[in-house]
Amino acid sequence: MNHHGKTEGWKVVDGTITGTQDKPGHGGILLTDRKYRDFEVKLELRPDFGCDSGLFLRATEKGEAYQVLLDYLDGGAVGGTYGERLKDVKGFVPRNWEEVWKRNEWNELRARIEGEVPRIQVWINGTKVTDWKDTANHLPDGAKDGMVAVQVHGGNRWIPGGQHRFRNISIRELN
Repeated sequence: MNHHGKTEGWKVVDGTITGTQDKPGHGGILLTDRKYRDFEVKLELRPDFGCDSGLFLRATEKGEAYQVLLDYLDGGAVGGTYGERLKDVKGFVPRNWEEVWKRNEWNELRARIEGEVPRIQVWINGTKVTDWKDTANHLPDGAKDGMVAVQVHGGNRWIPGGQHRFRNISIRELN
């Protein structure tokens, strides 16, 4: 149980984590059991078009985190950065993500976060789309570590019955 949403729409089907809004507007996150500081996470994802999601880096139980955008919808972006519930984070939206994204197929995403003032790099299918550094550490109380999480966005940025799918998730600590 976490304090960032109410969805009970998480399942594991044939080794794939699937997430959805169990009721309209119900989102939430699925957190790792432990915290990480400097690390790289790699996963494959296949969201339905029209679903807003994220990969949370250094997350708290409340869902405060640096987020890699997995916003696969009109006007969305995959691979950018955002401060989920973090004040004064100026995020980044990559311009070339759609050039390397494979529609209706599995895509590989690799994200790396390191440093007390976080630097985040993101690759989609082997192509770097983001290399961003924050201006300061905006995590609560200046935390230098946190959990990793996948998200189902709450609210209306989700198509009815839409699914986000994650598989082959690995985390490699740096240093």
